[in-house]
Amino acid sequence: MVNLSFGIVALGANLPRSQHDPVRTLRTTLNILHRTGGIAITAVSRIWRTPAVPAGSGPDYANAVALLHSELAAPALMATLHGIEADHGRDRSTGRWSARVLDLDLIALDRLILPDADHLRAWIDLPPADQARRTPDRLILPHPRLQDRAFVLAPLAEVAPGWTHPLTGISAARMLAALGPDAMRGMHPLGPCDLASLA
Repeated sequence: MVNLSFGIVALGANLPRSQHDPVRTLRTTLNILHRTGGIAITAVSRIWRTPAVPAGSGPDYANAVALLHSELAAPALMATLHGIEADHGRDRSTGRWSARVLDLDLIALDRLILPDADHLRAWIDLPPADQARRTPDRLILPHPRLQDRAFVLAPLAEVAPGWTHPLTGISAARMLAALGPDAMRGMHPLGPCDLASLA
């Protein structure tokens, strides 16, 4: 019997690719993910239009969150996501928060805390000035900026409002509420991403 892990993946895009606008890129990517061996998408949020972060750093994004079951361990799943980004022409040399044709973030996998609670806490508490210039040299789970990002939490709260952070114990819905009303300024849902279309 194969052990399946529960995963959360955030998707984002704000640059066109060939004839695909960012919304179509996300829909195409969801189909690719769903057809990838060892991965099955179980729920998908609506696609949201969100302002680029930091403000003024590029066009608005299309963002979504997918829940999945995976046979892959965290490093292999992360490598798969990076491979899909590369196939879409993602250029990582342009900086951490630059515009991109596709961004796939592994937000969480089961209740894993990687590499350990102390490292995760240090990255969560990283001062804002350091967030832009420091890049982890290893996989950190859950994603250390999860609790700061309305563009992840709003779609996550649609599909898994009761999911709780394995370190803090705070739910997705509560993390989103804690950001306050201004956090979602400029954000609005564009429409559904039908899970049936991924079959």
